Amino acid sequence: MTWLRSSFAMPRLRDTTRLASARLPSARFATALCGLVLLSACVSPTPASSPDSARAASEMLALPPMKLFADRKPAQSRRSNASLARDFLDLTFVLETGAELTQFTRFEDPITLRVTGDTIPPSLPHDLTKLLTRLEREAGVTITPVPPQTDAAITLETLTLAELSRRAPNTACIVVPNVSSWAEFKRARRAALSWTKVDTRERLSIFIPVDVAPQEIRDCLHEELAQALGPLNDLYRLPDSVFNDDNIHSVLTPFDMLMLRLTYAPELRSGMSRDEVARALPDMLARINPVGETLPDTPTNPTPRLWTQSVLAAMGRAPLQERLLAAQNAVAIAQAEGWDGTRAGFSWFLLGRLAIATDRPAAYLALTRAAEIYGAHPETRFHAAHVTMQLAALALSEHRYEDAYTLSASAIDAARDAENAALLASLMLTEAEALENLGRSSDARALRLDSLGWARYGFGSDEEVRIRAAEIAALAR
Repeated sequence: MTWLRSSFAMPRLRDTTRLASARLPSARFATALCGLVLLSACVSPTPASSPDSARAASEMLALPPMKLFADRKPAQSRRSNASLARDFLDLTFVLETGAELTQFTRFEDPITLRVTGDTIPPSLPHDLTKLLTRLEREAGVTITPVPPQTDAAITLETLTLAELSRRAPNTACIVVPNVSSWAEFKRARRAALSWTKVDTRERLSIFIPVDVAPQEIRDCLHEELAQALGPLNDLYRLPDSVFNDDNIHSVLTPFDMLMLRLTYAPELRSGMSRDEVARALPDMLARINPVGETLPDTPTNPTPRLWTQSVLAAMGRAPLQERLLAAQNAVAIAQAEGWDGTRAGFSWFLLGRLAIATDRPAAYLALTRAAEIYGAHPETRFHAAHVTMQLAALALSEHRYEDAYTLSASAIDAARDAENAALLASLMLTEAEALENLGRSSDARALRLDSLGWARYGFGSDEEVRIRAAEIAALAR
């Protein structure tokens, strides 16, 4: 899960109820380390003149180059076609606000994309090219880049986070229908931006801030471009998708690519009703995903609104005790519903994160339960890595260095596979601190230096990288 570094809080849901999508500021920004702020408040910082501080400062004086992830190999979603059809309909015909759409929409003409803005972050062209290649190869969706001065179906415009916040408060990035620039968006009436008024997708804009970490920019690219093309909803029940407000997945998954492949299948067209799409899906899925015909269906019950409200309250800005009560309510609802998947794991994870500041035994119990739930399913191994990061941080702060080493090392492969550089760097820095305190200074130094290239991608500025590294180092002291 990703959080704002300054507190265990997530801003209220978007103030853009008619926009297709608006990512929260905390989403995937500084993954995993934000929870450590609560821990570091419980320990005394080491004076700047201490040997440990001098060692860390000298090793990070000149940070290594930013690291980037290699291309991932295409994979296949392992779901029954019956469950895939159900998910497709719920993602496509319902907005995040709960409003239902009466008709299916997509781009019917060739899709073009332009990038505009005063500043283009150096990482953006690389990550965008990589994403467009994956969309064509894995989803069968071709998007043709055009020069910035050329009209395009999709405009990707960069701006500062302050500019974005003035027009769209409490969002990190957004996709907006029926406009082709930030200037046009600012002039537009709210009613003109409603997806309920869209018959066919013809032009829209994605607005992404430039003054955030490269990983945040990439993650905005993935979700906002995916929602520009296809599904407009998020579902907490999905364990393997970016279309989930738990913000665990950083990049588009095989499930997401399959949803987009279905969206642009020849059997569908803009204007079709939900019933018409539902009748077409079985044959489409049998053709596109034949393995899904042989897999058993796993029906899932709806997510009660009270659970969603409890989760949002737990991630909000209310006093800690109110958030703790909300997390406890989410856990109680998950138990009453008999859940054993991502919604149950997320409920326990929230409770564990919040309980760290006031009740360590309760935090251990909740985080351990979340780890058990996530660890029982291969599709939630990335979720388990986030929980493991918290357990490793707890162990480090309590001077259980062997436990901190074992836990952090066990989750590194999952973080790398998830392409989550912030989480990966956090785990590596935690492991390095544990090794340092186990007397393995040489191994710790090598691992710490190796982590910093990932930290530059995950956290952004050199100053931010040093702050995050210092926070983890403070836990061990």
